[in-house]
Amino acid sequence: MIAERGTRVLNNVQAINEALDLALAKDPRVVLFGEDVGTMGGVFRASDGLMQKYGEKRVFDTPLAESGIVGFGIGLALAGLRPVAEIQFAGFLYPALDQILSHLGRMRHRTRGRFTIPMVIRAPYGGGVKTPEQHADSPEAILTHAPGVKVVIPSSPERAKGLLLSAIEDPDPVFFLEAIKLYRGVKALVPEGYYTLPLGKARVVREGSAASLFCYGGMVEVCLKAAEVAAREGVELEVVDLETLVPLDTPTILASVQKTGRAVVVYEAMRTGGFGAEVAARIAEEALDYLQAPILRVAGWDAPYPPFSAVENFYRPDARRVLEAVRRVLTH
Repeated sequence: MIAERGTRVLNNVQAINEALDLALAKDPRVVLFGEDVGTMGGVFRASDGLMQKYGEKRVFDTPLAESGIVGFGIGLALAGLRPVAEIQFAGFLYPALDQILSHLGRMRHRTRGRFTIPMVIRAPYGGGVKTPEQHADSPEAILTHAPGVKVVIPSSPERAKGLLLSAIEDPDPVFFLEAIKLYRGVKALVPEGYYTLPLGKARVVREGSAASLFCYGGMVEVCLKAAEVAAREGVELEVVDLETLVPLDTPTILASVQKTGRAVVVYEAMRTGGFGAEVAARIAEEALDYLQAPILRVAGWDAPYPPFSAVENFYRPDARRVLEAVRRVLTH
């Protein structure tokens, strides 16, 4: 729950740094590590000043070895600690897939509940800032297909802080993906002090009746812009921030579709096999009778994310592409 305290305007990096600081102060079992996390304070400065405050035994740098980072964290969690590992970019997670798919999420099942892995893996994901190759990947669908893990993707500073603290408290492994474009691209009032927000809950960030836009992370901002444009034309769109992909809040999704009768799912990963397909499938399975038009997806293209250039403006979904999909479902 959110503490009844004052608020300050923070960006996502500041909110995440504050959450990490509070977690380290509250629980001596929390340790933070990753590439450049300690001395440098993280490539985006999300851990800035924490090694100096808590010492090298609790906040420290690791070698350039993602499989080793995740495997090391699994060992720390089994030993009774609460590791928070940073993977410098989500597109660098691929070497660690063996640890993730074979061990991370299976430990509770493998030991019949005797052991869990209370570990958080943070990673920036997504595009919008013209990064090099693999720095803008969105691999969330791969992670949601790993049994036994949770996947959380916040869209604003106040949500990022509360959700990260919840993730660190959680007894099971949590992937916490942070949209790069939102790190310093959004600011919001963030409550002071320690507070948590529930995992596994979607939220309606804008009420509407014409169609439902389902999104998460960096696409929430895009969908809200599309909804603002549509409102000027007299079309009220409902925007639902999924926020947690695993476990997915299916009841909130279905309630929105039952209300509007139309659904557009927006994500910036590759279209084929993206997490939006799971959202569309659940709507088709459980709310088909309410649909007045086909479910549409607005996503990245089935190609590697373009590095460095303005070409990414054509790859990453924007408000224009979202509105094109809305017009299609409204005129079907």
